[in-house]
Amino acid sequence: MAMHTVGIIMNGVTGRMGTRQHLIRSIVAIREQGGVLLPSGDVIMPDPILVGRNESKLQALAESNGISKWSTNLDECLENPNYQIYFDSQTTVRRAQDIRKAIASGKHIYCEKPTATSLEESLELAKLAKDRGVKNGVVQDKLFLPGLLKLKRLVDSGFFGDILSVRMEFGYWVFEGDWQVGQRPSWNYRKEDGGGIILDMFAHWRYVIDNLFGPIRSVSCLGATHIPERIDEEGKRYACTADDAAYGTFLLDDDVVVQVNSSWAVRVDRDDLLTIQVDGTNGSAVAGLRGCKVQHRVNTPMPVWNPDIENPFTFQEQWEEVPDNQEFDNGFKVQWEQFLRHVVLDEAFPWDLMEGAKGMQLAEIGIQSWEERRWIDVPDLEIKEVAANGAKNQTTTG
Repeated sequence: MAMHTVGIIMNGVTGRMGTRQHLIRSIVAIREQGGVLLPSGDVIMPDPILVGRNESKLQALAESNGISKWSTNLDECLENPNYQIYFDSQTTVRRAQDIRKAIASGKHIYCEKPTATSLEESLELAKLAKDRGVKNGVVQDKLFLPGLLKLKRLVDSGFFGDILSVRMEFGYWVFEGDWQVGQRPSWNYRKEDGGGIILDMFAHWRYVIDNLFGPIRSVSCLGATHIPERIDEEGKRYACTADDAAYGTFLLDDDVVVQVNSSWAVRVDRDDLLTIQVDGTNGSAVAGLRGCKVQHRVNTPMPVWNPDIENPFTFQEQWEEVPDNQEFDNGFKVQWEQFLRHVVLDEAFPWDLMEGAKGMQLAEIGIQSWEERRWIDVPDLEIKEVAANGAKNQTTTG
């Protein structure tokens, strides 16, 4: 048995998502299980160093998780050949500049999304990584949720027949910060700091829709800033300049219609914070983060509209749960293991920086649709490269 030690520079993991999902529930969990076991009997063991701007936070986080290395000097870490991977979960406005440095240093890249604050910058990162020959990946965590894995199982089995429509509901009430502390950081509501639910969530909806139902061809989106003022972490009132809700309609191949409501100003009356209902000619399904229930055409009841009597149906009881049929690990951890195998064994990893750019593309189109009040088609993405003679070649990546 051989041990493949992979050094990982983890930048920005003092934030909530970085700490809980990427550090504790992924990298620390992989180390505690003895690494990633390969079919040959070899093991991949991640060796992290925590990087950030706050020395006391880094030290406390490292010590509480049994990690011996941390640093406030990113450049020094990038110069160290013992670290092969650079991971970034900083705020969006800080991400691209440090990914550029890491690519220039020859590090493999794994990062959160959005990968940048504009499509142009996201495509630039994808091109830089391609030209430098470094492996790269973008977190697509919702694909690994148990509920969505069950939904994908139904799609692949042909359960739905012809898919007609998809309805997605996401969100919850985020407190304004006056009489109750807000559960999201204040920068989420400032456009100048990279905030906004379209920029945040459309990156997710792009890979969810593309991977489950097919490529998005056209978009109509209405954004809103429902809560005009909030209180920040220091108790100061500030104006919300970014959207806190988005109401999107996406058209796919075969005229499949996908409606997605995303809001941080909605109170939840559904099974989960995210629900996805798929209706097809042969059956329907509703998936949440972990569960998924179905109703086949032969089991579909026949309700009749009659407002003059009490509703005789208990609709929620007319669905059947899809069984687990497997053990589900933490989705962030599963994708981390796949990326580590990609780096060490060169196994396929389809969720690269170009896929991340597609998420940024959808966010920009959504914002444009909102501003211009119209449908906008989604073109294939291209990386423009300059040949030795100066002529421009275009590589279509889809």
